Order: sequence, then structure tokens, then C-alpha cells
Amino acid sequence: MQTAGTSLKQRALRRLVRQAHHPRGVVGWAIGQMFAHRPSNRQRNIWAVKLLDVRPTDRVLEIGFGPGVAIAEFARRATRGHVFGVDHSQAMLRQAARRNAAAVRANRVHLTRASVEELPDFGDPLDAILAVNSVGFWPDPVARLRELRHLLRPAGRIALVSQPRCPGATRDTTVRAAQELQDLLTLAGFTHFRVETLELDPPVACVLAENPTGTPS
Repeated sequence: MQTAGTSLKQRALRRLVRQAHHPRGVVGWAIGQMFAHRPSNRQRNIWAVKLLDVRPTDRVLEIGFGPGVAIAEFARRATRGHVFGVDHSQAMLRQAARRNAAAVRANRVHLTRASVEELPDFGDPLDAILAVNSVGFWPDPVARLRELRHLLRPAGRIALVSQPRCPGATRDTTVRAAQELQDLLTLAGFTHFRVETLELDPPVACVLAENPTGTPS
């Protein structure tokens, strides 16, 4: 039987999940600060960027950049390239812009408030794309991934990261999440898969894939 206390906890958890998906207001600002400063979050984002093997002249994109930790690591590596980011939260846009202010002023980092369904024009093809813990929120993720594949150069890389946040998540939960991401990427036409694991609690999975050489279908 559900008690009043349990119901309140469940409603609070649902509100927290909604804020994590789309931070807004004072609570959203606080969540962004937590994401930016929690050591495990920083480790996860920097690890994912490293796996993409970003080169100095690369053009890279992050979908759902949050407080901009991975954006900063991209900018540190793509010193002569361009770093793009989209996030649908105005609160996260403000935080990420402050965190990357120097690179924004230098016209190396370009941050936009936008959703994955309505991406801006990035100009030339991209070399790499990153999405951390966001694919599960996308409407029709296979269609979105196909659109992203069209933005990549032939042999361009994509990394989808998942650290399950459901209650009781275990290594098996992470393994299942990684397989689901690989299945989505397969349906979207990506190839050359690789799965890496970061030993946090619960473990983090990063599924890497490439855009096949040739004209995207």
C-alpha cells in the first residue's frame, strides 16, 4: 500500500527527473551547478571526449551540453577547430557560456538553445558528435540519429553515453543500456561499433560508431 510519504517522495523524484531533463529557474540552476562540480560527472564527460580522439582541427558537436563541462574539454583539444553545442535549457546555455566564455569570445565555441529535433545549421560537415545521457529523451531517436549521421563527414565519429540513473541500477542495467544504444545506431546506419565502460557506480557505457564511408543514405 502506498503511503503519503512514499507518494511525496515519488512526486519529488519525478520533479527532479524533469528538471534534469530540462533545467529551469533556480532549481535548474542548482542542478546545473551540481552536474558541473560532481567529480563523477566531470570524469564521465572528460572520459567520453577523450574516447572520441578529438584532433586540433576537428569540428565537433555536443547534443545536450548541460553546464558545459564536455564543451570545455572539446575546446581544449580542438584548438584550431570549432566546437558546437545545442541544449534546450536556457539555464544550461547561460552556465555553459560562462564556463566557456573565452572560447566563445574567440569564436571557437558556438552554443545554441535548440532541441535535437530542430538543429541549427553547422556549415561544413562535422568530425564528431557526443550525447551524454540524453538519447532516452529524444522523440524518435532513430530518426534523430539518421539526421545526425547526415551532418557527419564520411568516417565521422559519434559517441552515445549512458549512465543509468534508475533506482537499483547495476552493471547489468548499463550493459542493457549500451545494447539499446548500439541497436539504435545500427538502425540509423552507423557502423564500426565499439563499447567502452567507465567503472563508476553504476558503470558508464560509451557506444562509439562511425558514419560509413560514402554518401549517407
